[in-house]
Amino acid sequence: MNKKCYRYFAGAIGWHEKWLNKMAAKGWRLVGVGKLMYEWEPCEPGQYQYKVEYVGNRSWESSQKYTGFLQDCGYRTFYRGINLNWSAMKVVARPWADPGGRLATSATAYNRELLIVEKQNDGKPFELHTSYADIANSYREMRRPWAFTLLVTLGMAIVLRSPVWGILSALIVVQLIVFQVRIHKLMQKEDVQEL
Repeated sequence: MNKKCYRYFAGAIGWHEKWLNKMAAKGWRLVGVGKLMYEWEPCEPGQYQYKVEYVGNRSWESSQKYTGFLQDCGYRTFYRGINLNWSAMKVVARPWADPGGRLATSATAYNRELLIVEKQNDGKPFELHTSYADIANSYREMRRPWAFTLLVTLGMAIVLRSPVWGILSALIVVQLIVFQVRIHKLMQKEDVQEL
């Protein structure tokens, strides 16, 4: 089997998802994910579709249950980290996460924050979240680490009286506003749909 590897550094979820779908449109199916490398095999152009979801807020058990559900629906799943740390026995604190996911270790959810989901293209749109409320909840989950980071940067700005930390805090506020606007619009659509 002819396999091809590409170097890729994971960026934003949307960009990552577009890139995976672009590769599938060119006739490459994802078969493996590493820290810097993706492994592909040839397929029919457009035969597969990909979605990427942030799962770094979930406990390892919850994440495994979710991927099991997706696999039972006929999807293939891959985990992808959002950092490039190669050391073993890592532990990271995620105070914003669900109770079981607040401490991630190298044996559980550390370096497994993104979930790549593959579906065979059947001509229908590929959506993991099917209602506006479900999509809004997904944005709320992505917003939680930003909110925690804002608290830390604001604290540093106040304690250190540092304009650099203040500017960083302002940039984070902009991102939080973007999330809030998206959530608000989705919830308005959900309310209209219920009428």
